[in-house]
Amino acid sequence: MGKRRQFRHLDEHKRDRLEILWRIGHRQKDIAEVLGVDKSTISREISKRKRKNGVYDAETAQHKARVKRLGSKYQGMKVESDPFLRMRIIEEIESFRSPDEIAGRLKKEKGVSLIGKDAIYRWLYSVWGQKYCGFLCSKRRRRKKQKQKGKREMIPERIPLSMRPFWGVHGEADIFVSPRKCLTPASVAMVCEQNSRYLWGQKMPNRKPKTMADAIREMKRNLCLNTLTLDNGIENKNHKEFGLPTYFCDPQSPWQKGLIEQSIGLLRRWFIPKGTDLRGIQEETLQGYISNLNDKYRKSLGYRSAFEAAFEHGILKTKKPAGMPERVIEKVNCISCI
Repeated sequence: MGKRRQFRHLDEHKRDRLEILWRIGHRQKDIAEVLGVDKSTISREISKRKRKNGVYDAETAQHKARVKRLGSKYQGMKVESDPFLRMRIIEEIESFRSPDEIAGRLKKEKGVSLIGKDAIYRWLYSVWGQKYCGFLCSKRRRRKKQKQKGKREMIPERIPLSMRPFWGVHGEADIFVSPRKCLTPASVAMVCEQNSRYLWGQKMPNRKPKTMADAIREMKRNLCLNTLTLDNGIENKNHKEFGLPTYFCDPQSPWQKGLIEQSIGLLRRWFIPKGTDLRGIQEETLQGYISNLNDKYRKSLGYRSAFEAAFEHGILKTKKPAGMPERVIEKVNCISCI
């Protein structure tokens, strides 16, 4: 198959030159060489854009080209101009099939016009297809307006996770926040130690970098950690103020700190579902929830609790962390006396 030639529309400047050269008496072939186009382009331009009296005028030609260009395409044109395709799409839409399903099915079938899901959506959002939008899952009659993204900030002096040493006690940190519809963006900072699965948390009034640094320093007073693994959220911008070495996951790689992600998921599943306004949760209530998770027997710990494993590994600095059950303290004391 031969290479397709590039086609460029004549602009107003070239039409002015074409008019002058044509009135002087130059041949169409010579004009095409001067303008850098094919001679057939000049022939079509003169025959289709000239006035009724047969005279070629650049201003009139430019007006005709602009009007034709504006009317050459319209919203939903590909569906509306093909009656068979339109009927097929309406039939599938009324069967509660999504545009993605319809486009994929038509592509699989032979002898049917190919169309993409975006073209079907454009037809649905046009005046011809809006009455069928009620069969969509979203029931939306127009394209969803995209929110303007905020200014992206980079975390300074971040060290990749691949450079973290193997020795020592490693922790992972992350936050979860209130829904965006809430006026005050309350959040909770969480830290989890890898060997004992011990979980620590603290409520924050917002997710600003300074607030996050204060929360990590407060939790660090009760935990013996050598390193901390973080994601690339802007709340970790002041990681130099955390008081311990920090290492960062690769972009879009939350699985590299999967333990804290799983722990937050458990807290969400058991006590704080997604969509909960964190302003209504007191600090004592939050610590009670975290204590319940730390007191659960885990198969990965040999059916011990995170409380017991944390004491055995010497991770906790305090003898009685917030929310620690009395029975666990007695059991740990008995083990230490042996």
